[in-house]
Amino acid sequence: MNMLSRRQVLQAMGKGLAIFALVPFVGCDNESKKAVIESGVKSFSENLVFDGEVITGAHWGVLKAKIKDGKVVSSSNALKNSVSNPLHSTIPDLIYAPTRVKYPMVRKSYLENPANPKPELRGSDEWVKVSYEDAIKLIAKELKATYKQKGKEGVFAGSYGWKSSGNLHNARILLQRFMGMAGGYVGVSGDYSTGASQVIMPYVVGSIEVYEQQTSFSSVLNNTQVIVIWGADPMITLRNAWTLNEGTGLDFFEQLKKSGKHIISIDPVRNMSCDYLGAEWIAPLPNTDVALMLGIMHTMLKTNQYDKGFLEDYTTGFEQFKSYLLGESDGIAKDATWASKICGIPAQKIESLAKLFFTNRTMLMSGWGMQRAHHGEQTHWALVTLACMIGQIGLPGGGFGLSYHYSNGGSPTATAPVVGGINLGNAESGGAEWLMQGSAHNFPLARISDALLNPGKTIQHNGKNITYTDIDFIYWAGGNPLVHHQDTNTFIKAWRKPRTIVVNEIYWTPTARLADIVLPITTSYERNDISMSGDYSNLHIVPMKQLVEKQFESVDDYKVFCDLAKEFGIYDKFSEGKSEMQWLKEFYDQALKQAQGLMVTMPDFESFWEANEPLKFEIPSESEEFVRYAEFREDPILNPLGTDSGLIEIYSQKIASYNYADCPPHPTWLEPIEWLGMENKPAEFALITSHPALRLHSQCANTSLRKDYAIADKEPIWINTKDAANKGIKTGDVVKVSNKRGSVLAGAFVTDAIKQGVVRLCEGAWYDPEVKGQIGSTCKNGSANVLTIDLPTSPLANGNIAHTGLVNIEKFSGELKDVCVFEAPQGA
Repeated sequence: MNMLSRRQVLQAMGKGLAIFALVPFVGCDNESKKAVIESGVKSFSENLVFDGEVITGAHWGVLKAKIKDGKVVSSSNALKNSVSNPLHSTIPDLIYAPTRVKYPMVRKSYLENPANPKPELRGSDEWVKVSYEDAIKLIAKELKATYKQKGKEGVFAGSYGWKSSGNLHNARILLQRFMGMAGGYVGVSGDYSTGASQVIMPYVVGSIEVYEQQTSFSSVLNNTQVIVIWGADPMITLRNAWTLNEGTGLDFFEQLKKSGKHIISIDPVRNMSCDYLGAEWIAPLPNTDVALMLGIMHTMLKTNQYDKGFLEDYTTGFEQFKSYLLGESDGIAKDATWASKICGIPAQKIESLAKLFFTNRTMLMSGWGMQRAHHGEQTHWALVTLACMIGQIGLPGGGFGLSYHYSNGGSPTATAPVVGGINLGNAESGGAEWLMQGSAHNFPLARISDALLNPGKTIQHNGKNITYTDIDFIYWAGGNPLVHHQDTNTFIKAWRKPRTIVVNEIYWTPTARLADIVLPITTSYERNDISMSGDYSNLHIVPMKQLVEKQFESVDDYKVFCDLAKEFGIYDKFSEGKSEMQWLKEFYDQALKQAQGLMVTMPDFESFWEANEPLKFEIPSESEEFVRYAEFREDPILNPLGTDSGLIEIYSQKIASYNYADCPPHPTWLEPIEWLGMENKPAEFALITSHPALRLHSQCANTSLRKDYAIADKEPIWINTKDAANKGIKTGDVVKVSNKRGSVLAGAFVTDAIKQGVVRLCEGAWYDPEVKGQIGSTCKNGSANVLTIDLPTSPLANGNIAHTGLVNIEKFSGELKDVCVFEAPQGA
């Protein structure tokens, strides 16, 4: 840590910088400290803890870090949960990772001539270290040049990803706040997780549904008899949450395990949750869930075991769907025998499920993987329709839920004020004309490669037309799109189109390696922040205290955009004159004001911050008893849904008016572009790209947890025992997985816990091509998206179809090259 003279402190304060927040006081003399305090800025924690324990947080939990001699030596859960989470241990690995971006870096060809930067060399060019000041000036200069040449339509700031937790240091919001004030930008709509469902569900139930609170855990435990976990693996995915994970979801499934309830897991993979819960495993062919549901519904119809009253009182459009189900509209009855031929589940089993679901209080807990597929809009629409025929929506423990596997949906909501956070700007202080200036040109997130490759192209989206702009400047912060997006080789081709790509990044991720300018960013453990735990529960307000000094030349995203704002003359508007700690106090004080109205007692900010403990709130009994759609069921006239009819729409007149061939107006089985039941298959095996157990997508890929799952130093791929025997493959072999989109090397794991004809390669492994910068080069590390298809679900939602695709697999016999993506690139 550099020493700060009194003069440096005062000069910085005069420029509006908050030294006490942006640079810790460790190493400062008393005069420097006194200068800051005398200037009117109060410090609530002047020194980092050199030896002791400090509270912070991440997506995977509220964490307690143990610090010795100024260095984090271990981390663990700060809460008392019944199920352990191995991600809690990762803080030291993440701070001291050898993959840290240590200094501001610029790609050599770009630095030599930004006007003609040779974008084809992204990924293979050398890196050159520059000063932070020069990097800021270069970014500002080239952004201004793009605005002049292309306008705001040429600038993309739709940065997307699981940015670091914390309400101030929110990389994506900070980026878009700056860009909105600087001149505007093109952004995106939707997300990768629920791209299809969040668009179709408003037509069906009047809300996006996928991020809504679920019927409470206690209601399920007290009332549900049959629990169907359909295409989800909650014991893995509930290790993380969008804010800070309070761990209540894993605790719930631990209770469920002991409850003795009939639990069914419907998934081509016998996943961790299926084994952990002792669930009955039903394994359909990938992408055939809709056919399975139709077979169940046809059986209910023919046996007269369905709720006619619910359909009449709470839904619209069932008669049109019924005609399709019986085959009156197309000549094909969707009975159990028909469904069995498609999904691979015996007709007798399909018929027994129909009876089981109807005669018991049943909760259908769906994951999101089934809608990340070709025609993914149909899956959750069909699931809701099935729940309507069962007729238990709005009853305690019955119906359906789309987020029990995500961020602890179902955890009852506490009586708690909500801590504020950085936003796109305060319209009252400067007019709203600059907010989201590029919003008129936003495109669906999963179409980014298409947008970059085809400026001027018009696509259909959700009843409207969208025309892509000519993007020439990309600024990405808080994500890793090169690993996140489908069809990596096409994405790299698209990534070479813009003249300038700037990335704020902590590590040398595959995305950072293909940028032009990379700024070194702090981990969330090297700065102060604040957040709540529990996306649904709001259970705690958590101090996220800085644990250690900023490593190397890393800076906060907030400082980066403050400094860029100065170059554009908008610093006062962007920063509002506030330092890190002043923002945090403001966010907390907003909650403190709410607390008074809620009759909740909270300490002042100074006391909260010094206490170094999560602030916990009480859960009222009405939250414990919450039942989704209970009010709608009680009175659909007084409590209508947000659909056009106010009812659940099994048939949508509005979708019918769009006349999309790939999205009919009621739930429909549509054959995917690639699947095991097709004629003339382009490859042999169906590929499942599940969430990994010991990462959050690509986060934590560079930690010591990797040694616990990597096989032959590569991402593991699951293959059925019989399939492996036919291919001469055994556990531990390096295999080549390929299709027309690309190829990867992976480590074979032979198991009976996957359906024959299916392989599983978890998403999120860092892309590491054998030949750097070469499109089509085999990935040495098993990055699944090299193999996935970059096509939209349909023109309605334009979601991604990461779970639709076929691959070939064979034992690898060539020369193996070491994985090197976890080492710094040349020049860095």
